[in-house]
Amino acid sequence: MTADPAAPTDLSRARRRPERATYDRPAIHAALDEGLMAHVAWSHDGQPFATPTAYWREGDTLFWHGSAGSRMIRSVVGNRACVTVSRIDGLVVGRTGFAHSINYTSVMAFGGVEAVPEVAGKRDAMHAFIDRIYPGRSPTLRPMTDAELAQITVVRMPIVEAALKVRSGPPATLEADDGWPVWAGVVPVRSVAGVMEPAATNDASAGEGPAPYRDGVSRALADLLRHAARQ
Repeated sequence: MTADPAAPTDLSRARRRPERATYDRPAIHAALDEGLMAHVAWSHDGQPFATPTAYWREGDTLFWHGSAGSRMIRSVVGNRACVTVSRIDGLVVGRTGFAHSINYTSVMAFGGVEAVPEVAGKRDAMHAFIDRIYPGRSPTLRPMTDAELAQITVVRMPIVEAALKVRSGPPATLEADDGWPVWAGVVPVRSVAGVMEPAATNDASAGEGPAPYRDGVSRALADLLRHAARQ
């Protein structure tokens, strides 16, 4: 991303509905902190792929991990990648098929990918991954062994450019729809973290379970992740 957030390059500039896009880095960070799954776009022998994976953010850098033998991981290291994160916020119901749409929040980020090389760096990165979802949990866990860490590769992608695009609000009002006797509006959609289901192997020493999910109330996952990012 350029120093001036209002001046993206052709790589990240939104061409369709540009009024829905912003290049403001704090806004992009906030949207990334409300998500959990990304799609990593990459190419192998001329064949494009898009791999879903969990991610986390530290500052202006995205991280993800995978098997040390992963074709995706091996293909992106040392190359550029495009990472997208998206969330459906609502179903937009119009009075004609043309006016139906979806409310959404999406981020498209670009950068070069590199592997986190040392065992200690991988361990720290994986702790950050756990604590991004369950604040403060990593110190309570059985430490990962070097042999376990050798089985995974952690990669990082400094965000060079990115765009946040949002569609919100009601369906478009079309003059031809005036008086047409069918309902129009928005059906809100959200992912919810439900009540925890303890493992049968838990015993009395297991404790309450990870915060902030232990209160027995279903809550929006985006809200929980946003809260965790502030910890």
